[in-house]
Amino acid sequence: MTTLTEPVTVTTRSSGRLMWAILVLVLVADALDVIDSTVTNIAAPTIARDLNGGESLIKWLGPAYMLAMGVLLVVGGRLGDKFGQRRLFLIGMGGFTLASAVAGFSPDPTLLIVARVAQGAFGALLLPQGMAIMTKVFDRDMLGKAFGLFGPVLGLSSVGGPVVAGFIISADLFGLSWRPIFLVNIVLGVVGLVMAVRILPRDDDGDRSVVVDGWGSGLLAVTMMGLLYGLIEGSTNGWSAVPVTSILVGVLFFAAFAYRQRTAAHPLITPSLMKNRGFTSGLLVCLVAVAAGSGLLFVLSLFMQEGLNASPRGASLGLVPLTLGLFAAGFAAMGGLVARFGRRLVFIGLTVDLVGCGWVLALVVHSGTNIGLWTLAPALSVMGVGIGLSFAAIPTVALGDAKPDEAGSASGSFSSIQQLSSAIGSAVVTSIFFQAATSGVGHAMKVSLVVVLVVTALSIPVVALMPRTAPSEPH
Repeated sequence: MTTLTEPVTVTTRSSGRLMWAILVLVLVADALDVIDSTVTNIAAPTIARDLNGGESLIKWLGPAYMLAMGVLLVVGGRLGDKFGQRRLFLIGMGGFTLASAVAGFSPDPTLLIVARVAQGAFGALLLPQGMAIMTKVFDRDMLGKAFGLFGPVLGLSSVGGPVVAGFIISADLFGLSWRPIFLVNIVLGVVGLVMAVRILPRDDDGDRSVVVDGWGSGLLAVTMMGLLYGLIEGSTNGWSAVPVTSILVGVLFFAAFAYRQRTAAHPLITPSLMKNRGFTSGLLVCLVAVAAGSGLLFVLSLFMQEGLNASPRGASLGLVPLTLGLFAAGFAAMGGLVARFGRRLVFIGLTVDLVGCGWVLALVVHSGTNIGLWTLAPALSVMGVGIGLSFAAIPTVALGDAKPDEAGSASGSFSSIQQLSSAIGSAVVTSIFFQAATSGVGHAMKVSLVVVLVVTALSIPVVALMPRTAPSEPH
């Protein structure tokens, strides 16, 4: 009989007790990613003041994590196939825990940003392994139960993470201010490592025939780093030769990346997908919508703390209506609305998002920085519903015309694009916010909202090019 002290082989269907233990472990790993990608939305102003990091640190805290995650996510999945999911899960969990410790104890902005990059990189190694392990070990009934739990757990993590972060910072535990939001990962990570060693099935051989496109990943990494560094440095310290050159380098490396994808024997994205109009249009809509939504979420927290003088705890609670609307709408979308409405749900989601953004803009125009958080709540709820519907529907509908043998590459591509879009959006919208803040925080919020409204509106016509319906069977 299989016990919790002896890892099983991947060819053996595990006992019910062991399957539930593996599910808990995978959910904890995924929840850690969601929480750590959002906690700096609330913590950024406090961290910047404590470390004297200024605007530049605020702009980098979120994008550094999401950049590394987005670049390496597809690679992480293939490395698991090549060297074994258990091995990569342990490396990812161990590295993520160590990086969290470095982040929590960082004495200066540079080390903190390096730690955030490391968190994202090891998270990209960790996350793909859990789903792969479950599909190998779980029986069909257990797999259905597992998928049913992912939405609620990750949704609650997205809502609860920033709220808990706000309370932790305001409580100033042991005089550590923001540091416990990272240091708590040490405890969770060590527990996760112990569990993983004891319960995950051994698959150390893997499939050495799997090819990982390291060159493609490297070119993409330089592309994103060049673009983001140029944007953040230029908007913070002026458009000297350094940021302009950085952006040009990013553009050149993107061209090299595109060429690599056309010529490589095993590219990161299946070439036939790029000829699929429905997929590429969905990818474009995803890029724009996620960038705009993620950037707006970040500057809303800045506006509440810097403009409305809310504490970190107050700002985290002020964003709860938005995150609850996002979670509820996303859960409803995946629960049957996407299958019923197809791309119409993307139209609906983006339109509702525009209504919510317009409502918030009207409040800011009318009251400036004299708005109460409760006054913002209804508008933020509407915005959250729109973001939740569109974020959930876009990746699913875009796969409507994908062939079964393209589904893995398509799904992985969307996961990476979502992370990279979040990094771009956070950096761009935050830069716009700070550039406009010279005329006041209220003015900065108005400019940011107008930019998000325009960009989101421009993406709506592209939705008409997406597949009409979602896949009949989930890929």
